[in-house]
Amino acid sequence: MIILDITPLSQNFWVALLEALALLSFFAYLGWWIARRIFSTQLAQLHADIHNRRVDLDNCHKKSSLSEDTKPAQVRATSQRVAVVDMPVLIEEVADDLKIIEGIGPKIEEILNAEGVKTFARLATTSTVNLKEWLEARGPRFQMHDPTTWPEQAALARDGKWDELKKWQDELNKGRLQ
Repeated sequence: MIILDITPLSQNFWVALLEALALLSFFAYLGWWIARRIFSTQLAQLHADIHNRRVDLDNCHKKSSLSEDTKPAQVRATSQRVAVVDMPVLIEEVADDLKIIEGIGPKIEEILNAEGVKTFARLATTSTVNLKEWLEARGPRFQMHDPTTWPEQAALARDGKWDELKKWQDELNKGRLQ
């Protein structure tokens, strides 16, 4: 065999080629078997990780469907009357992107979130006096902002009146009336 620089068992070219292929096949199989043994534990860990993530995803879906379907429970009394039991419904407030409001950027959104204003509905009911106080408390960088239109813009966003909001924002200059 010229490739391995050893003397082949056979002087015939075809037999030598078959010997080389047999050796190559043996070492390929040996490499495959060793790699399979090594990577089987890693593959098992990956399968376990996929399973855990699927379980987490299913739990998340169940939580979201529960929060959508939470309504006061109805309990049947023994006298066939229906009694409505008021159960406290704990629904997490899903934060809105307050940066949609003209004049609110990422830093002001952080200030509002820190003050408990995370939704358009909450911003729509917040007085401009409180908004101004919160901005002034954060220093001169935020004192220059004028929050007078923010609750009105938030009310439009809360009600889904996006066209009206966009039209009004085109008339505003960084949240201020021109």
